Amino acid sequence: MSTKIHATVDALGNPTGFHLTPGQAHDLEGADVLLVDTAAETVIADKGYDAQARVVEPLLAQGKDVIIPSRSTKKVARDYDQYLYQARHLIENFFAKLKQYRAIATRYDKTARNFLGAIHLAATVVWLA
Repeated sequence: MSTKIHATVDALGNPTGFHLTPGQAHDLEGADVLLVDTAAETVIADKGYDAQARVVEPLLAQGKDVIIPSRSTKKVARDYDQYLYQARHLIENFFAKLKQYRAIATRYDKTARNFLGAIHLAATVVWLA
């Protein structure tokens, strides 16, 4: 059994939201849930979230800045602020801190509910540290 943890963080790298999906699910399934009501003015994501109709256009319609580089298979690359994109390391740093907790890294819990509870507990400790 594998599980993907989808998360959002604020400008300081503190967690703001979580969503679990099965391991074989695409990253956009997590984006559909987490980005719907996001309060962020700017959304920074990697190339996996380069879906014009599903992610980019709804965020632009809400008046948010979108910093997502285009995939290499696109004919026309979307412009993005490369300097601002460097802030994406905050989510990577958060996952590195989260996976220091053995129960999260190895997914000890059998149910998704308990696993999500453990993620929230570990994220709280990360936030307070």
